[in-house]
Amino acid sequence: MTNNSTSTARPAPPVGGFQEIDGRRLFVHRSGSGGPAVVFLPGASAVGLDYFGVQQGVARFTTAVVYDRGGTGYSDPLPLPRTAAEVAAELRELLRAQGIAGPYVLAAHSLGGAYAHRFAQLFPDDVAGLVWLDAFHRDWDDFMPPAASLAAAERMAPDVAQLEQMRPALREMRAELLANHPEHLRQPLLEAKESDAWLRSGVAERSGLAGLAAELKAGPDIPDVPVVALTVVGDDPAQQAPVPERTAREMREGRTRMDAALVGAVSRGEQRVLADTFHHRLCFDRPDAVIQAVRDVIDRAAPALYRP
Repeated sequence: MTNNSTSTARPAPPVGGFQEIDGRRLFVHRSGSGGPAVVFLPGASAVGLDYFGVQQGVARFTTAVVYDRGGTGYSDPLPLPRTAAEVAAELRELLRAQGIAGPYVLAAHSLGGAYAHRFAQLFPDDVAGLVWLDAFHRDWDDFMPPAASLAAAERMAPDVAQLEQMRPALREMRAELLANHPEHLRQPLLEAKESDAWLRSGVAERSGLAGLAAELKAGPDIPDVPVVALTVVGDDPAQQAPVPERTAREMREGRTRMDAALVGAVSRGEQRVLADTFHHRLCFDRPDAVIQAVRDVIDRAAPALYRP
């Protein structure tokens, strides 16, 4: 699917602002000060302000940035899906235009992992460390059962019509997830998430998963920087399409081995397995784990960053 919406009736963000990149507006919100700056890369169907809680926690000790990729959230429309290289280059331009100095710690959730990986491939000197928040991995198909392959995930992903039918359940889920957001953010964000444009962008981004994996496999491994991977193995009882128990077990085991391989490929890598939350709930249920992972990556990166 392609998201070719060119509507200018976009909701206004309740905080933050816009940075113009190549004639388009990108939403960005920064908090805190100091470095290295931490940048949160959202998953598909998520937006930067979903990560407001963990952003504010990180902002207590360094600069923390949330943003929306072109074509998603509050940013201007673009045809989707896009290549990981396009998204990575866009993010680098955004950070430079904002005067946010590198190298950066990239905190990537879900699909955001594809773009963090590509950023690290293209701009390794701009990466101080990585925080892997149950994130996309280029070798997914090597670790997962065939029923859970990227191609299968693309085929089984709900389309716009199915999501329309799920609107009441999605509305209830979002309200619960954002319950701890400040009210001046929570209500406008919930209203914006009801828009057709936001619904369609999430569907469109999920339509190119296998292509993203192939793009990443054609590039180098991640640079040897500190990495903390939070691997989520909790089973979501509310997921729309329950999978057989054997498949679910193979997916949990595969995800654990996959992230173990990721952190094992660098000299300062660590995996932390979380069984008390679910993939989409990680940053809402366990902000403590996310913030601690960011702090630990920064601490491990410090000697290299401040070496005379």
